[in-house]
Amino acid sequence: MPNSADDLDLGPRLRAVRSKAGLSQRALAKRTGVPNSTISLIEAGKVNPSVSALKRILEGIPTSLSEFFNFQPEPERKTFYAAEDLTEIGKNGVSLRQIGTTLFGRAMMILSETYEIGADTGRTMIGHEAEEGGIVVKGRIEVTVGDQRKILGPGDAYYFDSRIPHRFRQVGPERCEIISACTPPTF
Repeated sequence: MPNSADDLDLGPRLRAVRSKAGLSQRALAKRTGVPNSTISLIEAGKVNPSVSALKRILEGIPTSLSEFFNFQPEPERKTFYAAEDLTEIGKNGVSLRQIGTTLFGRAMMILSETYEIGADTGRTMIGHEAEEGGIVVKGRIEVTVGDQRKILGPGDAYYFDSRIPHRFRQVGPERCEIISACTPPTF
């Protein structure tokens, strides 16, 4: 175990523990009352939380401080993934299927996204330290990035700085499917 918090990169460790629990940053924020942006900043290594703040976040996973500091993530060595091997991290009509079970040590997150009819990422726009892009495979999606809004259909794509508040909302008569990537994996 490291001698101090400075000897330990808390961000990737928190991301790995959260991912192993199958929680998105947004879900963890909702469980703990800690803003999603704070969790994102911690995972990106931009903010070091106090012990009490870290304990509060870990209670939402749930895991203890001891389990957190003793957790030894195993880097994934897989190259290929069957459809049933993708890890579900979405909810409420938004399916976000992540390649792999953990993002510890990874530089990019790749998702297969499905938005059921009327589903969206929520009225509160999301922001996190990364860049993201995607291609619409099926259906239509309204993407809002800052003050820009566009409805995209099959073959259309997006790419933006994820620090800009953004939102995704399914529109049209059929569910929407997107393949997307986020780097670094801070969502």
